[in-house]
Amino acid sequence: MSVPANTYQTVSAVGVREDLVNMVFNVDPDVTVLQTALKKTKATNTLHEWLTDTLAAPSATNAAIQGDDATAQAVTPAVRLGNYTQISTKTAQVAGTNAAVNSAANVAKMGYVLLKKVKELKRDTEKSLFDNHAKVAPTTSVAGISAGLPSWIKSNVSQGASGVLPTGNGTDTRTAGTARALTESIVQSVLLSAFNNTGDIPKLAFAAPAQKQEISAFQGNGTRFVEIAGKKLNTAFDIYVSDFGEVTIVPSIFQAAGTITFIDPKYAKIAYLRPFQKTPLAKTGDSEKVQILQEWSLEMSNEKACGAAYDLT
Repeated sequence: MSVPANTYQTVSAVGVREDLVNMVFNVDPDVTVLQTALKKTKATNTLHEWLTDTLAAPSATNAAIQGDDATAQAVTPAVRLGNYTQISTKTAQVAGTNAAVNSAANVAKMGYVLLKKVKELKRDTEKSLFDNHAKVAPTTSVAGISAGLPSWIKSNVSQGASGVLPTGNGTDTRTAGTARALTESIVQSVLLSAFNNTGDIPKLAFAAPAQKQEISAFQGNGTRFVEIAGKKLNTAFDIYVSDFGEVTIVPSIFQAAGTITFIDPKYAKIAYLRPFQKTPLAKTGDSEKVQILQEWSLEMSNEKACGAAYDLT
């Protein structure tokens, strides 16, 4: 059917206003569960240090002869550990014209850009905490790097064949082993090791999404489903009921694939030399420039309270 002659259509009209939804849709995940879970502490130097100590092995033959002289036993000194602070930063620069134009959902304004950069900064920090990298001392030409979790954990670990553990002081990284399927016995072995070393188990397990699904399918000691609601986080976690207590399984897209990291938040912390801050930078032209940053370090107060399962398919 043909259109009648001289029908005025929108395809040729020049005064039709655009139909642009006044919202921005961004589904990239920005829930940083590890940063939320870890306790916060204060750093006072670019090298943040702490002490760990151990007790002598128990003796079943600790018996003294009547009237015998007291003999001093050897004392194992505490171990001094440290991690360097890392400056994580983002800078936004917005042209002066952006403040004048009428932009949908204010996407051209500094406020929107800064909000986006804050989320990106949190994601960077979360990824760095989970990442397998060693610490780097800051110099006049090298940025300081805070060693990630895999560089510290060595005592309670299940890994594939040929995997090599780090020294456990943040100076080196672990080497991946042969991949294998996740089983409940792997989780149990990590928790058993932690209990033997500390008399307790880590309360949180941060799992890559695929490993979280595998844990949910365990048929052994059972899992039960709970909902944890908070002001900033409203999601559902599995509670794994082990022989030594309950472990909350937390899925994280920032966790390395094939990895589950077991954390006791009392013994893994984020130390801030400079907490999150926003600083307007010098105006050098027709634009506004703002820098956001935080200077932080991972404090692994005692790695024996944590653990990991690596090399999972």
